[in-house]
Amino acid sequence: MAPRHAVPAEDLYAQLELPPDASPEAIEVAWRGLLRLHHPDVAGPAGLERAKRINVAHDWLSDPGLRARYDRDRGMTARRAWTGDHGHVRADRSPVREPADDRRPTARRPTDPAELVARFLERLSSLTADELDRLAAADPAPIAFGATIRRFLPEDLRTALERVDAEIGRRLPAEVLGRSGTRGALEAYAAELVLGSFLDELLSEPFRERTRERLTRGWDAAVGQPRYGPNGARVEAFIRRLRMLDARDVARLATTGTRDRLGDEPWPPGVSVEDDEALRISSVLAARDAAAAVPTVSLDAALVGRARRAAARIAHLVVLRHAFDPASYAALTAPWRPGLVPDERPAARVRRPAAG
Repeated sequence: MAPRHAVPAEDLYAQLELPPDASPEAIEVAWRGLLRLHHPDVAGPAGLERAKRINVAHDWLSDPGLRARYDRDRGMTARRAWTGDHGHVRADRSPVREPADDRRPTARRPTDPAELVARFLERLSSLTADELDRLAAADPAPIAFGATIRRFLPEDLRTALERVDAEIGRRLPAEVLGRSGTRGALEAYAAELVLGSFLDELLSEPFRERTRERLTRGWDAAVGQPRYGPNGARVEAFIRRLRMLDARDVARLATTGTRDRLGDEPWPPGVSVEDDEALRISSVLAARDAAAAVPTVSLDAALVGRARRAAARIAHLVVLRHAFDPASYAALTAPWRPGLVPDERPAARVRRPAAG
């Protein structure tokens, strides 16, 4: 049985200059970036002890089991289940360890960063209202994660990134950039364009791919996507039906909008808020627009609120119609059939005339 190492007494997060809720990718970035600064080959003999402490912190915090044990020992509240291959304590216990050069070959980039940035900035001027709404609903990379990356940038790349961020501010109005996740999604995507080659050199897999996904997911899920996703026509038809409801219809809809009746928001197997950012945004916008479409018709505010809650749930289901199996979709939408959610029957087969 492998020996059970004593939990370090020092603050391992402080050793990596990270907050306790840092993601595995941030831990990897900080480890590699700090070793570049403090390795004895760079900092001289004075860097030896610092480099050793950096390696110990990485060994514990990059392993999900050891990190959970360390957090429990220090009385930290569990934040999330750190799963996946985030690295393990190595048998190698040399005083100073350099990150292994285990990067996979990176595909050649089709164009240079300057051209990619130019295309991106040009695209900003043609963003549609739907794309801007989707960007505002996007879940950008955490601010702390972006700050971790920027802290270890060479001066020229930091300057280049600041220039792009400033250009984003010049190309879009303040009211647009002030909406929820818009600026964060744009700056994260710009960071991937500017820093792609640097991150290819700094990070090994799977951390590089995860970092790329974190930086690009907001933009990719918003730009070039229909407002309500693949079932947009059905969502739009549903919203039109909502606008035509009278007071009796709204009251009837409200009876299905209690929290007890609705329960938790359902997602199809294999699809989730975490897995598919584009569908999550489609659901958010469809639910919001459907709720706003419910007529108030001089009814009690609480009753209208329940009706809007039901409308939002229906819109969510319609957005995900293609991902549910037919039986599940029919069961989930049963309370609103056939009035708001039409029964969809297979088209009648047309008989061909018999060959003469």
